[in-house]
Amino acid sequence: MVKLYDRTAKILLTTALIIVCLLYLFPILWFLMSSLKSGSELFNYPLTIFPENIAWENFNNAWQALDFFKYFKNTLLSATITTVFTILASATCGYAFAKYDRKWLHIFFICIIATTMLPTEVIMNPTFSVIKATGLYNKLAGIIIPSINTATGIFMFRSFFVTVPDSLIESARMDGASDGHIFFRIMLPIAKPIIMTLAIFSFQWRWNDYIWPLIVLNDPDKYTLQVALRSIVGAQNIDWTLLLSASVISILPLLLIFIVFQRYIMSAGSTEGMKE
Repeated sequence: MVKLYDRTAKILLTTALIIVCLLYLFPILWFLMSSLKSGSELFNYPLTIFPENIAWENFNNAWQALDFFKYFKNTLLSATITTVFTILASATCGYAFAKYDRKWLHIFFICIIATTMLPTEVIMNPTFSVIKATGLYNKLAGIIIPSINTATGIFMFRSFFVTVPDSLIESARMDGASDGHIFFRIMLPIAKPIIMTLAIFSFQWRWNDYIWPLIVLNDPDKYTLQVALRSIVGAQNIDWTLLLSASVISILPLLLIFIVFQRYIMSAGSTEGMKE
């Protein structure tokens, strides 16, 4: 009886999982197949998922029409620099919050975590005022600097460093190691799973960022990829074949990163430091 119940529960859960996966995959499949359709076929009725004639030239037209190399360069530069500084800032803050016993640090950590409850739109106005006053408007630095500090990254590193025994740090200090040596030679290497996880997510956040670059950047030569894609949408009409194929090209770097580093995203070890 128990075996029959377990088997039935397993079948029901597996079926539910398959249905959920199909619900997620269907829009993606429709999006990919639509990018391979010609303009006349895209809105044919009745609608079809798979194209009758594959229009590979859509991707070539999108690459040439949008000057992808320039926008790829801007996006890659801002995403990479932001990711590197985000890891350094989050790791140093997380280490301080985890290993320095100061009352004001605990209060400061609570204040940082509390910022996660604020919508991004709330802080955009004061942040933009600071960017404008410091002369960073219409510069890539204007979208890089405000994105470096993330409460999520600080929380991840702090939670991981809390699990590291204090005896390891004390032993290093007895051997004459300075705080900087302990942090860069001992703590950062053992936090590699957290570094890789935050790097992947931070790069993804910055690559897909749209609202903040749209506000800060005014020069088309400095546009990031997502802002450039928005320029395809006209006031009166939209070139859907160009927009769909360009969007597919824009997600290829993120897909490549996921394939290469998926073991860091999927592995349980990458989140063990987040246990409280």
